[in-house]
Amino acid sequence: MSNLVLYRKYRPQKFAEVVGQPHVVTTIINAISQEKIAHAYLFCGPRGCGKTTIARLLAKAVNCEKKDSPEPCNQCPSCKEIIQNRAIDIIEIDAASHRGIDEVREIRESVRFSPTKLKYKVFILDESHQLTSGAENALLKVLEEAPEHVIFVLATTEPHKMTSTVVSRCQRFDFRKITVKEIVDRLKKIIKKEGYKGEEEALLMIASSAGGSLRDAVGLLSQVLAFIKEGDTLKREDVKELLGVVEKQIIGDFIDFLIEGEAIKAINIIEEALNQGVDAENFYDNLIYYLREMMILKIVARESDEEKRRSLTEALLSTLTQEEIDRIKEQGEKLELEKIKQAIDIFFDAGTRIKHSPIPQLPLEVAVAEIAENLKKFEK
Repeated sequence: MSNLVLYRKYRPQKFAEVVGQPHVVTTIINAISQEKIAHAYLFCGPRGCGKTTIARLLAKAVNCEKKDSPEPCNQCPSCKEIIQNRAIDIIEIDAASHRGIDEVREIRESVRFSPTKLKYKVFILDESHQLTSGAENALLKVLEEAPEHVIFVLATTEPHKMTSTVVSRCQRFDFRKITVKEIVDRLKKIIKKEGYKGEEEALLMIASSAGGSLRDAVGLLSQVLAFIKEGDTLKREDVKELLGVVEKQIIGDFIDFLIEGEAIKAINIIEEALNQGVDAENFYDNLIYYLREMMILKIVARESDEEKRRSLTEALLSTLTQEEIDRIKEQGEKLELEKIKQAIDIFFDAGTRIKHSPIPQLPLEVAVAEIAENLKKFEK
């Protein structure tokens, strides 16, 4: 196996290999084919969904020396230099650590000069929302006066923190979370190429834990594969033990006991999870996500149009399997929306106290007791 980490080793080298962002890929391919490249792009979306990957593909495609396709050929000198991170005309900047006005002034000076070897000089600014206000104002001036040989790609997980004037100068693309199915399909390909086999449930567990981030999923896979021999089968128990992952099934059982008013059994679920290597914060995070999903399904169910219900569910809960959706929906039908919201509030307060508790699970146990005492049974 290569020493290169898996998410870098299997980073897409062509647009056709990109997972889960067809609207972005299609638009950019059409723009390249029609030679209508924008001078500035804004890629918005959650972490690990492909923003920087597509930015690098765009840089390759516009500089590729073979013009018979909008896809980069990956064979010409320009493509090879970019793949090997040797292209001095492709400048990647982490705005989280280079966020001041001086850094943007350096960009402004660099923009004045033509590319050294490539056709376009491409600046990729990751986490661009972390630029200072002064830096953003300086960047606005650069974007307004950018010469034809320069392309900017601003990537951010929090576009609402960016000034509207900078956003308005860019062609904006909103990336979405990758679905569980898309992540599992990608993990299957990677694990096969690495010489392993994997149980469907094991890969589902990794995909569900990644929160819609393909990069995080591949990182988790890399961590698990390091503990088994090449050629072995990755099993559900391996993932659970090595990563301390809280299975959706466990959280579902926990919710069932709350619905039934079985406080002791719910507390036992917490204890068993912690004994198996899950930390209290991880359990809390998964529980809050689960209750949020239940609340959303409860609200979506009020929509009379079936097609709208389906599209809203896909958009808001894209990281869930259909089986998980069905179970959460069934549980939610036993509860009033107000009681779901009360449970979220109670557990949310517990979550803020976990770090300061001498017994990590104690705030969660107190929350269970409070729900049992104040809400009695979760019934309509």
